Amino acid sequence: DHSLWVHSPIRLTDQVRADLETLGEVKFLIAPNHLHHLFIGEWQQAYTNAQTFGTSEVVKKRSDLSFDGFLATGCQFPWSSDITQRLVTGSKVMEECVFFHNASRTLIVTDLVENFRPEYFKPWQRWIAQGVGILAPNGKMPLDWRLTFMFSKAEIREHLSSVLAW
Repeated sequence: DHSLWVHSPIRLTDQVRADLETLGEVKFLIAPNHLHHLFIGEWQQAYTNAQTFGTSEVVKKRSDLSFDGFLATGCQFPWSSDITQRLVTGSKVMEECVFFHNASRTLIVTDLVENFRPEYFKPWQRWIAQGVGILAPNGKMPLDWRLTFMFSKAEIREHLSSVLAW
């Protein structure tokens, strides 16, 4: 219906606004983890009718913002017929809501999987990126985050098997 679901909004420039206007109306703003919220306030001011959703970590961290709900597994959202979601938990440092656009069969993640092009890094950084597992074309969950699941392996396996089933 030309409603826009904006995942992890970036800085809202005039060009971004113009591009969005050609696509439809911004209805939903999504903060999928506590690292992807920096520009939500700008978007809320610009799109006052949009509903904002974040993980419980984001909602706690950004008490200066208004949220319409928490992202969780098993809940019904206005986009649920088009986009499936799963809250990945089990880490003491991070939870992330991951999404699957059913029609295009597209997985939408932020930090759960990182896959940076080698030229993005300086040579010494490239070596580190490869070591932690975030270098394209074989990116994956960064080593530091993988280690935080050490004591909840069954939980992360359950989440990842659901994501892989998509």
